[in-house]
Amino acid sequence: MLAASLNPPTREEVKKLAMIDIAIMSGLADSLRSTLKKYIQIDPYTMSDPFGYEDEYNYSVILDRQEPRRAVAMIKDEYNYSVILDRQEPRRVVAMLASKLEPLPQLPWDDILGDRLIRLSLSKPDANALKNEMMPKDTNNFYQYRRSGKITGFIMFAFQICGQH
Repeated sequence: MLAASLNPPTREEVKKLAMIDIAIMSGLADSLRSTLKKYIQIDPYTMSDPFGYEDEYNYSVILDRQEPRRAVAMIKDEYNYSVILDRQEPRRVVAMLASKLEPLPQLPWDDILGDRLIRLSLSKPDANALKNEMMPKDTNNFYQYRRSGKITGFIMFAFQICGQH
C-alpha cells in the first residue's frame, strides 16, 4: 500500500540519523527481505543503480534499417520508485525500490509491510537524491528481484548502508 499523507525524509533528516536508528533500519530491512522472499526471488549480487542519467527517464531510439536517420520509435525506460519507511519513525529508510512498469499482478503490500512499515512513492530525482545520501558510492547498490524468473525491479536495503557524508 502506498501512503500519501507522509513525505519521504529530507537529506538533512537522513544526515541526523543516530547509530541506533541505523541499527533499527538494518533489523527492519532484514525482516523485510525475509518476508519479500515469500513473493519474489532476490538475486544474490548487486547490479548498477536503476537511475541512469540525470534525465527523468532513460531513452532508447529504434531506427529504420533502410533509412537510419529516421526514428521509428522512442522508448522510455520507466520505473516506479518507492521507499519503505518505519511507520514509528518515518526518517528511518528501510528499503528503496525501483519496480518496472509492467502489467504483472501487484505484490500484496499490506501483507508484506504489516503494521510497522509504510511504502511511499517517489519521483526518480527524489529517489536518486535519497539514495545518494544513504549510499554515497556511485553504483552497484541495488539487487535485482524477479517474479516467475523475470526481472521485475531493483531493491536496496538499509543493511547495505556504507557510510554517511
